[in-house]
Amino acid sequence: MIVLDASVLIGHFEPADSHHGDATALLKAHLADSFASSVVTLAEVYVGASRAGQADRLEQLLAQLAIRSLELPADAAHRLGELRATTGLKLPDCCVLYTAERHHAAIATFDDTLVKRAKSIGLTVAATAG
Repeated sequence: MIVLDASVLIGHFEPADSHHGDATALLKAHLADSFASSVVTLAEVYVGASRAGQADRLEQLLAQLAIRSLELPADAAHRLGELRATTGLKLPDCCVLYTAERHHAAIATFDDTLVKRAKSIGLTVAATAG
C-alpha cells in the first residue's frame, strides 16, 4: 500500500499543477500497489475541488483509482502529537506519516521536507520508475 499525500493527488488531478506529469507517472509506476490517503489528506484535496464546484467529479476520480480513505482512530492523538513535536511538520503532514506508519505502508509526496521526515522515522518513500 502507498499512502498518497495531497501533493500527489492534486498534481495528478490538476493538469496545470507543476507536478502533474510526475504525479501521473508515479501512480502509473505503482499500479500493482494499492493506494490510500488519510481522511485529513482527502479533505485537503476536496478544498480546491469544492471551491471549483468539482467535488463530485473528484469523488469519481478517486473511485477510479480505488484510493481508500483511511480514518484516524480515537487513540491517534498521542502519536500525532509526538510526530508534530519531533518532526516540526504541520498536522496534515503528520497525518500522512501516521497513516503510513499504522498501515505499514510507503508514502508518496512531492514535499521534500515530508520525504526527509518520513525516511527519518523509517518509512519508505515511493518513487517513479527510472
